[in-house]
Amino acid sequence: MNDRTFIALMGLVPKNALSRLVGALTRWPAPRWFLDRAIVAFAGRYGIDLGECDPPASFRTFGEFFARPLKPGRRPIAPGEAVVVSPVDAVVSETGLATAGRLIQAKGIDYTVGALLGDFEAAERFAGGAWATLYLSPRDYHRIHFPLGGRVTGWRYLPGRLWPVNAASVRTVPALFAVNERLVTFMETPLGRCALVSVGATIVGRVRASFDASVPPTNLPGAQVQHGSYAEPIPVEKGGELGAFEMGSTVILLFEPGRAVLRLASGQRVRVGEPIGGAAGVV
Repeated sequence: MNDRTFIALMGLVPKNALSRLVGALTRWPAPRWFLDRAIVAFAGRYGIDLGECDPPASFRTFGEFFARPLKPGRRPIAPGEAVVVSPVDAVVSETGLATAGRLIQAKGIDYTVGALLGDFEAAERFAGGAWATLYLSPRDYHRIHFPLGGRVTGWRYLPGRLWPVNAASVRTVPALFAVNERLVTFMETPLGRCALVSVGATIVGRVRASFDASVPPTNLPGAQVQHGSYAEPIPVEKGGELGAFEMGSTVILLFEPGRAVLRLASGQRVRVGEPIGGAAGVV
């Protein structure tokens, strides 16, 4: 099946409703024997190391397993207040500089930072800055961590579509990451302003934040654009938990121009806590 046929067929699928249904099933407390077998089978299919987390019997639902925490020490955080660390376990899809405020999605397809953030004024601060798109597959650990210490200054929830984020979709759907559901977290860090965009996908409808319980989870029926800012920004530590995908997807990391350099390449695999960049002129 070629890319365009796949996308045409996906266009007929009620992706948001399907994702809510699957999400509800993952939160269903299935019989213990069934849940244990499902977790072991899923881990075997995708090569997940069950030694990194608690045993299957400790999870009450499949969703709890999918968004599982890891045992302490499994993702050491590289030291240094100006050392950027990976916020997720993922593969680097694309990376570069947001020249003229545009990001590369795939060969021949780009989109604007303003469309991604849903805020063209905020986007101006990231024009020309370093960025990276990080793809999480089903095998990956699905919690999201802060790439630097600092303070969370605000967030923005942007309801949208839930196209898949596989290679066929990335090559075919225009501005894919700017039309899918997403949660944007804004930070002030030792390297200036930073934005981390958690993008939902088919089946992967729900993203939840850990830094503020009042931030709504994504993929809610009838949801509207919502945003919040903090008169007293929330202090956070590098490597602390930002949130989690209740299935997997994509994270896009953005920095102001001239402040950070990201040492990444397309196809590179990264894990939470590994150094991926640092201060411009230093790294």
